[in-house]
Amino acid sequence: MRLIEKVWFKKHTAKYWLIPLLLPLTALFYLISAVRRLAFRFGLLKSYKIDAPVIVVGNISVGGNGKTPVVIYLVELAKTLGFKPGVISRGYGGKAEIYPYLLNENSTTQQAGDESILIYQRCDIPVVVGADRVANAQKLIEQGCNIVISDDGLQHYRLTRDLELVIVDAKRLFGNGFLLPAGPLREGRWRLKKADQIIYNGEHFPKNISLKHKSLLMTLAGSELTNITTGEKRAVVDFLQQWPCVNAIAGIGEPQRFFDTIKAFGFEVTKQQGFIDHKDYAIHDFTQFKTDLPLLMTEKDAVKCYAFAHENWWYLPVSAQFSAQDEQVLLQCVKNFTV
Repeated sequence: MRLIEKVWFKKHTAKYWLIPLLLPLTALFYLISAVRRLAFRFGLLKSYKIDAPVIVVGNISVGGNGKTPVVIYLVELAKTLGFKPGVISRGYGGKAEIYPYLLNENSTTQQAGDESILIYQRCDIPVVVGADRVANAQKLIEQGCNIVISDDGLQHYRLTRDLELVIVDAKRLFGNGFLLPAGPLREGRWRLKKADQIIYNGEHFPKNISLKHKSLLMTLAGSELTNITTGEKRAVVDFLQQWPCVNAIAGIGEPQRFFDTIKAFGFEVTKQQGFIDHKDYAIHDFTQFKTDLPLLMTEKDAVKCYAFAHENWWYLPVSAQFSAQDEQVLLQCVKNFTV
């Protein structure tokens, strides 16, 4: 974890001297973002409504909170209701030759970013990336999509949205509570009041939760491992019997979450290594691991390792899980749109 993230989430004593130094920049960030919101509110900056409902899955903080599994969940939900969904994304970490960029079977993480490739491969639907989300959404409509799901983009007010879902890490919550760069927040906690639903990613709701009437609880669950080189799938319980000791890596917003997950399955993790979110891997990043043990990673990591993966590298796909009651809430949210 980078020093600044340790400061944000109160895991380093540097917060006592670094935060005051960053507060002037935080004040400037607040001023700029507030003026921008007001400009959209009063029509000085224009928002655009497209000819399809738009669902934004975002957050008010930086870092991985579990947006991508929710996007995948909504894609599958929309399919069951007869929609033809598509996903738009910034494509963070990628640089395509032209934008908006429509993913295809030959697209790479260098072009589209890791999360976009993951969604495209998992869901087999149109995915478009680029900084202009309005243009991205229009591109999806050209592909025949009749509902647009935006992976992130809560603060992209140029694109009018019909449903806002805000994802919150139930453990880390909002860190030290400051806006960027002194803290991890893109917008203040007041923004939650404007969202349609707040989805907490964790085993339990945090204490003293506010806005309980529109808060849902999500867990991430996985039951099988997939080999990166062969595509072979093995149930975790079977894998554990053959290889109880493994190595592990994770380049996500909170790597420890992944390490805790595989340890909870019963694996003994001989060596683990966390990397920064969206880490662009190269083979030399893995020289520290002995090849006699399987190496486990997240699906988001795996999409960047196909070119040089070893035969004993595996990833754990996870899916968003909700209670029956919360599933009905999300189902009704999407059913409100007509096909």
